[in-house]
Amino acid sequence: MKFIVSSTELLSHLQRISKAISGKATIPILDNFLFELSDSILTITASDLESTLITKMTLENTTGEGRVALEAKRLLDILREFPEQPLTFQIDEESLTTDIISENGKFSVVGAPADEFPHLPELNKKEVISFSLDAGILEKGIIKTLFATANDELRPVMNGIFFSLTTTDITFVASDSHKLVRYRRTDAKSEKDASFILPKKPASLLKNILPAVDDTVTVDFDNKNAVFTLPGYKLICRLTEGNFPNYESVIPKENPNKLIINRSDFYNTVKRVSVFSSQSSNLVKLHLDGTQITISAQDIDFSISAYERLNCQYDGDKMEIGFKSVFLNEILSNISSDDVILEMSEPSRAGILFPFEKESDDEDELMLLMPMMINS
Repeated sequence: MKFIVSSTELLSHLQRISKAISGKATIPILDNFLFELSDSILTITASDLESTLITKMTLENTTGEGRVALEAKRLLDILREFPEQPLTFQIDEESLTTDIISENGKFSVVGAPADEFPHLPELNKKEVISFSLDAGILEKGIIKTLFATANDELRPVMNGIFFSLTTTDITFVASDSHKLVRYRRTDAKSEKDASFILPKKPASLLKNILPAVDDTVTVDFDNKNAVFTLPGYKLICRLTEGNFPNYESVIPKENPNKLIINRSDFYNTVKRVSVFSSQSSNLVKLHLDGTQITISAQDIDFSISAYERLNCQYDGDKMEIGFKSVFLNEILSNISSDDVILEMSEPSRAGILFPFEKESDDEDELMLLMPMMINS
């Protein structure tokens, strides 16, 4: 088996799929890329059993067909050191010796038997549900929600993104019990109502690949696995089992107190003032009255405090509410509008944040943040 490939093109493909490989592989073969050559198409696979990434490259100069597993780290280390040039891979299928021949030299490694690589899971044809959506919509849905996923070993359903599909829209939801994001698109839909929970790692893998894709993504899933098919790439992953909580029930419906404020000014002020908050709580207080908001923080243990005032539009009762500054700024940094809307009912209930201006009429974005108790 022999093929010639661009060094930089191969490195680009391998770097994208290498993130699927775990630093603590459960079986040694998973430290390798699986190379398969057939009909001038080179298919490369990386996996950690839970998530598998596959990329394909069409090559012009190939001889023979075959399969071999090559050590991922060593191959990446070699390719990073090459300037752009054609590389010849020559594999002895009996000894699995692989010679990588460059313009000025040869590098020899020994591969592992391809048969040791685990078989890919297959979807249950009787249960499979399929839908397609624009790569940009999927990318934005993941970006908007991934930061709000939890790291909860006791409730794994909270550690991923909930996809809710209907015949009229697709909704992406994530929550860690402190904050919640609901991102809905009406320009994407499914032929039937369905849902699944995409774990954090495959969501991150998709987030890294999608910027390079400008096309439609096809998603096929059953009750255990999902397959995301993109131009040049395929992701196969195990889904999280269980039921996602009823997130709509925690979103307050009546929020008469409404604040409109410049998002960047709000973010930067919270960031500055939070330096003076208690390290254990990161509490910042928002005091709302008329056309001004006062953002304050203090650490009694070190006798330090800070506050800043900002102009705003506020329609509601005079009130003071506290939030964890880290969570508040995470939300503000993930809203793209110049101005942000914060709606509240009372200091003990969640605040709801929206972008003042939508990027598209087809999107509905809501972010919820639970308040913190303010000591009198």
